[in-house]
Amino acid sequence: MELKSENDIVKSIETDAWMMDILKAASQLNLPDWWICAGFIRSKIWDALHGFDERSPIEDIDVIYFNEIEMDEEVEKSYQQKLLEILPNIPWSVKNQARMHIVNDIKPYTCSIDAISKFPETATAIGVKLDSNYQVVLTAPHGVTDVINLHVKPTNLFLENEKLHAVYRERVIRKNWTSTWKEIKINF
Repeated sequence: MELKSENDIVKSIETDAWMMDILKAASQLNLPDWWICAGFIRSKIWDALHGFDERSPIEDIDVIYFNEIEMDEEVEKSYQQKLLEILPNIPWSVKNQARMHIVNDIKPYTCSIDAISKFPETATAIGVKLDSNYQVVLTAPHGVTDVINLHVKPTNLFLENEKLHAVYRERVIRKNWTSTWKEIKINF
């Protein structure tokens, strides 16, 4: 399957039973403003563009949500535990974006899509969820051009802030994506 647009990405996810099972599990929690984001989608795209027959290993499945009322980290852990009960062999990671701005010492996010827009790389700033009819919904605040063209570059937040740009550079080196996906181009 060729991946040239948001619609192509959505179709590729809808035909992937493993990804749909994960999305259905996350939807069972009924979290406010929830998305599964980052490597879950990026790796799917890069695997397809590299012609891989097997799925590349994924470090974790990032489930995010936004709830300003209940920001206790223990609540996130309880959601993570519920997901492990539904699909025990998945490396779940659940984070409330209403508190995650603290990690980067920036202004609070206004919603989950705002948080996604402030992820380190444009290729990772992408999320999917299921709507009430179990249709895949995709958000890509920076578009999908970079991820489809195998470009890794910082989002504006991580480009314009010297401290965060250093975090971006360290992260890209640590992730070592080029060892798996040889054709990606990294912009430092």
